[in-house]
Amino acid sequence: MDIRAMFMGLAFALMWSSAFTSARMIVADAPPLTALALRFLVSGMIGVAIALALGQSARLSRAQWRATVIFGVCQNALYLGFNFVAMQWVEASLAAIVASTMPLLVALSGWLIFRERLAPLAYAGLIAGIVGVAIIMGHRISGGMDLMGLAFLGIGVLALTFATLSVRGASSGGNLLMIVGLQMLVGASLLAVAAVALESWDINWTPRLGLAFAYTTLVPGLLATWVWFLLVARIGAVRAAAFHFLNPFFGVAIAAALLGESLTLWDVAGVVIIAGGILAVQMSRVARTT
Repeated sequence: MDIRAMFMGLAFALMWSSAFTSARMIVADAPPLTALALRFLVSGMIGVAIALALGQSARLSRAQWRATVIFGVCQNALYLGFNFVAMQWVEASLAAIVASTMPLLVALSGWLIFRERLAPLAYAGLIAGIVGVAIIMGHRISGGMDLMGLAFLGIGVLALTFATLSVRGASSGGNLLMIVGLQMLVGASLLAVAAVALESWDINWTPRLGLAFAYTTLVPGLLATWVWFLLVARIGAVRAAAFHFLNPFFGVAIAAALLGESLTLWDVAGVVIIAGGILAVQMSRVARTT
């Protein structure tokens, strides 16, 4: 892995993790599904416009169209939709921790559903991840954590896991920014329907809302997704996914710094164990492909 790939991976992890804090700011002043639909509409239009200006085409391969639709539905509409709704009731740090378990769920699903053989290091990583999650959830549930919010976070990360398992070939064949933009528009269309059916237009216009919306739209929404596809195209999905072990650290740290969310020693211990489990699983996959 070269230096450029390292910086791309670190940048992606930081941008991806920061989205939970900015989302928490947004849902404090705006209905979650409406805000998310608008975010994807703006991000998608910008992404498609830039892609066209760069000479990219919407003539995608069959695998790319499949990836575009699946990620638009599962990642943008379901995963982020449930996360935005949940963050009306749960802290951004918890949302970041739950979402960061996706690599563990992918490995666990591959073992249980597809009968993939795992290396001993991967089994150790799965066990560590389960222990870390149990530590954090046990402590927070006893402290009165909202169980409906937790359930929504769980549904969201399962949708993201399904998308990750289902899609292959999205980063090959070029037109990466076009794919990113079209995914955003797919998510926007589905979320708009849900927002009209379930929410009222009740927004508290504040400077923080404007800044958080602009940041979420441009940085985690558009730039991070584009960087992810470039990283996968450069070093492969297995090696790129290793950077997910940074997400629990970054997500919790950013939420604590910007939102003042409190952290206990149980939270810190759980985050360290989960991150170690993710790293072990991903390193075992890297070793298997070399």
